[in-house]
Amino acid sequence: MSNLSRKQCSGPVSRRDFMKIGTLGLGGLSLGEFLKVKAAAGPAFDDPDTSVIYVWLPGGPPHMETFDMKPDAPADYRGIFNPISTNVDGLSICELMPRLARVADRYNIIRSIAHNFADHGGGHKRFMTGRIPKTPVNTVNDAPAVGSIVSKWFERRDVGIPNYICNAPNGRHGIDVFAMGSAYLGPSYTPFTVPGNPDDEKFEVKNVSLSKEVEDRLDDRTTLLAGFDRLRRDIDQTGLMGAQDHFHEKAVGLITNNRTRDAFDLSKESDELRNKYGRHCWGQRALLARRLVEAGSKFVTMVMENPYKSGIEWLKNGTYNWDSHAVNCHLFDDAKVRLPILDRAIATLIEDLYDRGLDKKVLLIVTGEFGRTPRISVTKGSQTGVDQPGRDHWPQAMSVLVSGGGMQTGQVIGSTNSKGEHPHERPLTPCDFWASIYKHLGINPAHEYPDYSGRPMPILPFGEPIHELA
Repeated sequence: MSNLSRKQCSGPVSRRDFMKIGTLGLGGLSLGEFLKVKAAAGPAFDDPDTSVIYVWLPGGPPHMETFDMKPDAPADYRGIFNPISTNVDGLSICELMPRLARVADRYNIIRSIAHNFADHGGGHKRFMTGRIPKTPVNTVNDAPAVGSIVSKWFERRDVGIPNYICNAPNGRHGIDVFAMGSAYLGPSYTPFTVPGNPDDEKFEVKNVSLSKEVEDRLDDRTTLLAGFDRLRRDIDQTGLMGAQDHFHEKAVGLITNNRTRDAFDLSKESDELRNKYGRHCWGQRALLARRLVEAGSKFVTMVMENPYKSGIEWLKNGTYNWDSHAVNCHLFDDAKVRLPILDRAIATLIEDLYDRGLDKKVLLIVTGEFGRTPRISVTKGSQTGVDQPGRDHWPQAMSVLVSGGGMQTGQVIGSTNSKGEHPHERPLTPCDFWASIYKHLGINPAHEYPDYSGRPMPILPFGEPIHELA
């Protein structure tokens, strides 16, 4: 990792200075630096009217408590929840997700994706990048995350809103928390990060606003450039800025663009719709994702990790992420809290995308890095001190929900064996999955970018688009 990507921004400058601006992306680059790199790039590729919402469930959701239930398996495999029918014949899901059951004709469930990286770090890297990571642990990428590939491919595209955006919890928004690093592409291609809870009244996107003093005088070029000089001095103290004035002028055009600011403003939505999503960080993240792709962003990542927010009381035998080891949580009690919240947010997002005619443009993905062990384990909980059920890491089987994208929906793609242990029909890899996503976005997965040593590296080393998603 370069010195540039390791250093931290000193934070927004004061309101009396030229602008209130954080950093562009998780790697700490300014907007001006980003635009300088962008201007030096080659010609733009085709820009189809397509985008992706990527809902990330870190820790690994339990496939046998969500989309791949096994009611006929032995008791120590199947769990306590019952499957319910959906509006698609032959497709059943967990009883804790009745809203998703009612819109199953608008999504597909892929049940046969598998890989071999059981550590969170290796699992994150394997799924986030579509490549085999060099190490099975830690979340520092040696290959670019898919969102960074998208950012690089469309770097000449400028619609007034960042092409790659991520909203994650405060303190969990660093590029290396969830293997979102851009590796050899460089830090300009990490996401424009918006940390925090969109449901919080104090939620603020510092990256896209100017002080009122300067906003009233944008036509005064002298004031404009003087403000840039002050900003440069502030940021140069951390070694993060060396861009020239005309790149900063372009940066001002981006961050003062009404389209950008409006896209982040959830108050423009009706209370009725916001309530339908759920007045909760997950529900409001889902709504924000729809607003961002509708405004023109290409790849929007929403991290849905801790459900105990926005007035949801902390469960003593629950856990903050999807890592449902018995030592971390009571698998079933925790699921009773988090699955209804996820159900409401994702089902409403699917309905909203279709109702607004975005179902061909936007491809929605809901996944974690792997599934959970088919066999339930019982261990004393670290918070409760009593024996409780849980499931451990299991990359050999997982379930992924995909919706929209103009694809045929209402399908179950692939299957696992009778105990949910491994693919039985239609075995697939993360590379096959991402080949399908790149196809939707109009990205050639055989295209090459040079790595650190200058060797050409294909976007995907192998994998074919999943034909059922066509």
